[in-house]
Amino acid sequence: MKDELAIFLKGFAMGAANVVPGVSGGTIALITGIYERLIDALKSFDAEALKLGVGLKFGALWKKVDGLFLTALLLGVAISIVTLAQVLEYQFKNHPKLIWSVFFGLIAASIPSVGRDVKRWGSDVITVFFIGAAIAVSMAFLTPASANKDFVYLMLCGVAAMCSMIIPGLSGSFVLLLMGNYRLVLSSVNALTSGDLSVVFSVILPVSIGAVVGLLALSRFLSWLFREHHDKAIGTITGFVAGSLVIIWPWKDKVLETIEKKDGPEDKIVGFENWHIPDLGTSEAWFQLGAVVIGVVLILVTEFFARKTSK
Repeated sequence: MKDELAIFLKGFAMGAANVVPGVSGGTIALITGIYERLIDALKSFDAEALKLGVGLKFGALWKKVDGLFLTALLLGVAISIVTLAQVLEYQFKNHPKLIWSVFFGLIAASIPSVGRDVKRWGSDVITVFFIGAAIAVSMAFLTPASANKDFVYLMLCGVAAMCSMIIPGLSGSFVLLLMGNYRLVLSSVNALTSGDLSVVFSVILPVSIGAVVGLLALSRFLSWLFREHHDKAIGTITGFVAGSLVIIWPWKDKVLETIEKKDGPEDKIVGFENWHIPDLGTSEAWFQLGAVVIGVVLILVTEFFARKTSK
């Protein structure tokens, strides 16, 4: 029971990370020591698993897919997303830099943890590190698309978001932001928790279908990548994580564009500009720096308990 609770809490942390644009749930999975187990469990959903399910051999199926681990983890992720979506939506509207600061500390402190898994930092690994960092940095300067409620497009959003969620350093929420549907998905989750079932078929279902497809397909690729090119894979991921610091740097200005809609004008984020250092002459800046420290401490505590659990 103790192990399941630990896995649930790690899932809760992953869910919280996935809600925030710029933060990857895969990073949390990696630093808490469950990443490769998660990939292996997802990869186990294959033809043999389908055969066991059709044959009603649920015990064997449960063992094959590491059912207890996945159930505890996904339950934590789901509860985290549902409970924190409203909180984070409110905080992003009212205290965005404070939230960005906490997660900046989280990601900055996680870089050594991710890079530590590389067995040998050769020239090839260093090269893919910089490639990964360059890709992550370039995402900060892309212009987000407009919101689109088309069923197929929402499925593609689910595929892209889930692929980036499971790759440490790439944020599923930020991908949704770039695809124009971050606020649509977030508001739909909030509407669902408030009892509005109309969003189930219009938004939640297509995104969920895409997410499942992306998850199962990518898990096989990542399993092969870790098995055949472990150091290069970790090196690239470390670059992703380092580069994502530019995306979640708290002290930048949003570029907004007002869009006319049926229910009135709405400000849409179309990019960021004016990256700058905080003004240390204000109390607000010191609160934000304190939030960065909180993020760092959270990672250090998480690492401590992760090592303790593995021992």
